[in-house]
Amino acid sequence: MDIQWYPGHMTKTRRMMEENISLVDIVIELLDARSPMSSKNPEIDDLARNKKRIIILNKCDLADEEITKEWQDCFREKGFETVQVNSINGRGIREIYPIARSLMEEKIERLKKRGRIFVPVRAMIVGIPNVGKSTLINKLAGRNMAKTGDKAGVTRGKQWIKVRKDFELLDTPGILWPKFEDREVGLKLAFTGAINDDIIDSAELACNLIEYLDKLYPDAVKARYGVEYDPGTPSHDVLKLIGEKRGFIKKGNEIDYKRTADILIDEFRGAKLGRITLDRI
Repeated sequence: MDIQWYPGHMTKTRRMMEENISLVDIVIELLDARSPMSSKNPEIDDLARNKKRIIILNKCDLADEEITKEWQDCFREKGFETVQVNSINGRGIREIYPIARSLMEEKIERLKKRGRIFVPVRAMIVGIPNVGKSTLINKLAGRNMAKTGDKAGVTRGKQWIKVRKDFELLDTPGILWPKFEDREVGLKLAFTGAINDDIIDSAELACNLIEYLDKLYPDAVKARYGVEYDPGTPSHDVLKLIGEKRGFIKKGNEIDYKRTADILIDEFRGAKLGRITLDRI
């Protein structure tokens, strides 16, 4: 399965980000903790090359805890401030403002010496679709300021949000990059919901997911669905076993592969197969 998804509004979003980057001091980039490298838009590094940076490893509650720590160390070694966040329950949220303020400390003091009494921290918040930006912003602001949803592409326009008196965020729509050079990146983004599900064959995607899980967490599928199979069993056969176990049978005694696939993908995204990280350092 070769996955590419770059709808027209993303070109407009990239242009808007380029036009507004001069208005902020900090770029806060949200990554999916389950796929920190695959969910990192390579174009952001160029866009934010002269800005202070904070990387948020969001959805940390869904990811393998030890591997998330390894990724956090990796990004810190590259010079990024990094925070693990669960934007649903608020874990890590309170760390963001103090870090942003500390990154601005030198500039704030310099401007105060020049007579500026009030110096707000302004940050642009960026990330791929469905990584949780709007949920994070609402948690930071303590109220529903940004539209949220469980499908990719909910946010469509920029908006300034005052999180507190001296902290403002420029929210931007989720943006991918025009072409995934690595097929595996596209797959991992589809597994985690960053690609619009409507353009994907869910049964084929589920088979690819089974192959990944059998390599990285070989007991995850077996434990969740109560099935047994030998290493190297074709993923389509595994999907059939799951469908039989769950009783997803259509007329004619055929397995309902789409329903089985949709359940597998949904339960993976909800961490019902365990805390799983797809990217390794």
